[in-house]
Amino acid sequence: MTTETRAQRLDALLAASPVIPVITVPELAHAVPLARALVAGGITTLEITLRTPVARDAARAIMAEVPEAVVGLGTVLTPADLETAHDLGARFALSPGATPELLRAAAASDMVFMPGIATPSDLMQVLAAGFHVAKFFPAVPAGGMAALKALGGPFPQARFCPTGGIGEADAKAWLALPNVAAVGGSWLAPEAEIRAGNFSAITERARRTLAALR
Repeated sequence: MTTETRAQRLDALLAASPVIPVITVPELAHAVPLARALVAGGITTLEITLRTPVARDAARAIMAEVPEAVVGLGTVLTPADLETAHDLGARFALSPGATPELLRAAAASDMVFMPGIATPSDLMQVLAAGFHVAKFFPAVPAGGMAALKALGGPFPQARFCPTGGIGEADAKAWLALPNVAAVGGSWLAPEAEIRAGNFSAITERARRTLAALR
């Protein structure tokens, strides 16, 4: 797959879902009910982070039982993690950063991939590797909206999915920035509500978030 084709697939994915929940699944039994709750609230693009022992099985279960969900793997740190995402059949993969090894593996793969950046030097490396959309992480500690506005000057070709410190109250303001394609965050599915099985609250929050963005 060409770099252009991968970029087109990523652009289409982000255009369809301007909000991407960053999901940490504590137990496998939570995976499918959680995905169904988010889909019921209108959010179908889901980032399942590789932060728990059940993450891979959770992604597999959601893809099998919630066909409306567009499942990606997050916290992809190594080429092996990227290969895991590919082998599972994930639709996309995201990383909080970008090593040269990971960028080379992603450039050689047909996996839709979003590397992470926090500085101009990070972004230059990502752009040189052929990736035009990056996760800006951790968004608020790394400078917030002011940082993304500043990056828009020397890097007008870059677009971002800021993640880290963003919440329901300010998601709309982030999305209003011209170089922001989507926002990510864990506020949509708090771990406490997942563990408590309070999936109706997650559905309601998803609906409320999307309504506020319209």
